[in-house]
Amino acid sequence: MNVFDFDGTIYHGDSERDFFFYCLKKYPKTRKKIPKCLLLGLGYGLKIVKKDKFKQYFLSFLSLLDDVDKAVIEFWDANEGKIHKWYHKMKQPSDVIISASPEFFLKPIAKRLGAECVMGTLADKHTGKYEVNCHGANKVVRFREVYPDAQIDEFYSDRYSDTPLAKLAKKAVLVKGERLGEWKKFK
Repeated sequence: MNVFDFDGTIYHGDSERDFFFYCLKKYPKTRKKIPKCLLLGLGYGLKIVKKDKFKQYFLSFLSLLDDVDKAVIEFWDANEGKIHKWYHKMKQPSDVIISASPEFFLKPIAKRLGAECVMGTLADKHTGKYEVNCHGANKVVRFREVYPDAQIDEFYSDRYSDTPLAKLAKKAVLVKGERLGEWKKFK
């Protein structure tokens, strides 16, 4: 089984952030969230606001959407082209995608890509609230919930924060855009 991070790995950029900006443009009432989001984002950047607090507020823009599912589908219709070419060439139905982005948000694109399984942050699509961000070591927890004894053949990510999951793989691959390279042994 091959396992892939999503944002920055399969997808060029951060899909969650891109969706936020897409919604700001398409759904003007979501703009109400901009001032506090900028303030919390600055605090997060300065390391005085924790990532979870920032992400919880960031995702709260979902509460201002009349039809979240429709917005997600429209977003993927407009952004499916940001899936890297290398992934299209090697994808398999048994692929597992695991990401910090909300799972409900990734399911439509994973289905389009033909991936067997997608795991992400379990967030309420109407409020953005979640219990645990599927990031770093929490990706291992989510993976083991679904595949308790599975062996990962190859793991692909653009970030060393995914080292806990990379350690479970027979082979870990570092992704930089369209380039695939050797994972530097577990920094």
